[in-house]
Amino acid sequence: MQKILNWGFLSTARINRALMKPLRASKQTRLLAVASRSIHSAQAYAREHAIPRAYGNYEDLLADPEIDVIYNSLPNHLHAEWSVKALRAGKHVLCEKPLALTLDEADAMIAAAKETGKVLTEAFMYRHHAQTLKVKEIVDSGEIGNLQLIKGAFSFQLTREGNYRFYKEMGGGSIWDVGCYPISFARMLVGEDPIEVFGWQVEGQGGSDDSFFGQMKFQNGIYAQFDSGFKSPFRTYMEIIGSQGVVYVPFPFKPGVKNEITLTRGENRQTIKIRGQELYLGEVEDMCAAVLGRESPRISLSDSRGNIKTILGLIESARTGKPIQIQN
Repeated sequence: MQKILNWGFLSTARINRALMKPLRASKQTRLLAVASRSIHSAQAYAREHAIPRAYGNYEDLLADPEIDVIYNSLPNHLHAEWSVKALRAGKHVLCEKPLALTLDEADAMIAAAKETGKVLTEAFMYRHHAQTLKVKEIVDSGEIGNLQLIKGAFSFQLTREGNYRFYKEMGGGSIWDVGCYPISFARMLVGEDPIEVFGWQVEGQGGSDDSFFGQMKFQNGIYAQFDSGFKSPFRTYMEIIGSQGVVYVPFPFKPGVKNEITLTRGENRQTIKIRGQELYLGEVEDMCAAVLGRESPRISLSDSRGNIKTILGLIESARTGKPIQIQN
C-alpha cells in the first residue's frame, strides 16, 4: 500500500493556497495541519481551508508525530532557522525560495539535512514544469547553436504597505523575491554558476531594492542580463540567444496548462505549443518522490546554494559599484 505523506504548513502565508489544490489532488499527500503565531489565526485559517489541525505556534506543528513534510512559507529571513528546526524534528522540508539569505545559513541547512537524512529542497515551482524542461531540451540539443546571451525580467507593482518584501532585515528586495527567477533560469540553462557579476539597484524606503539590474558572465563567452522590480508594470520573459537561433519564452516563471514559446532560426519562426500541468503540482510530486526514495530532488541543495551565491555577488556589486568575482 502506498504511504500517504502528511503535510503541514509552517505559517498562513498567501502562497500556501497555491499548494492546496495539488496536495488535495494527489493520492499520496494529505494536508493535515497549519501553524500560526496565534491559535486564533491558525484555527480561523484551518476552518476557512478545511485543514484538520491548527497549532498556535510553530514548535507544536514540528512536534506532531504524524507530520511527514513541512512546507516552510515563512518570510525569507526565517527560512533557515525554521527549516533547520523542522529537519531536526524529523520532518522533510519544502522551503520557499530563496532557500536562505547567506551562505552560512545555506551551509547550516545543508548540514542539517545531511545529519538527519531528511529531504530539504527549494520551492522553485517553474523548474518542474514541462515548458521549462522543453526549453532546456532545445538549448542542450544544440538547435540554436552555441549559447551566447540570456535575457530575462520579472517585475510587478507591489502595493501592499508594510509587506516584508520592502524590508532589508527581513530578506526583502526584488532580487530575492522575483529577480531570483531569471537568475535561476539562466544558471539552469548554462549548467553552472557565473564567474563574474555586476549589478545596480534602486533602493526603497525599507533599505531593500525596489528595482535591480544585473549582468552575469559565464565561462565560454556566455552572458546574461536581467532586471527585477516592485515599481514597474507586470513583465516576465526569457530570451535565449544562440549562434544559430533564438528561443523566446513569454511566461517562463508561471507557465500554465497551455503554453507557447517561439523558436527562430534565420527567417523561419516556429511556435511550439507545450501542454503543461497545474503549476505547483510538479514540485509536490518531486518532493514526494524524494521523500519516498524514488529519486533525488530536481533542485539540488548545491544548485540552491549557487543561486544564493550569485545573488549575494550581485548585491555586493551594487553596493560597491564594482564587478564581483564568483568563487567556486
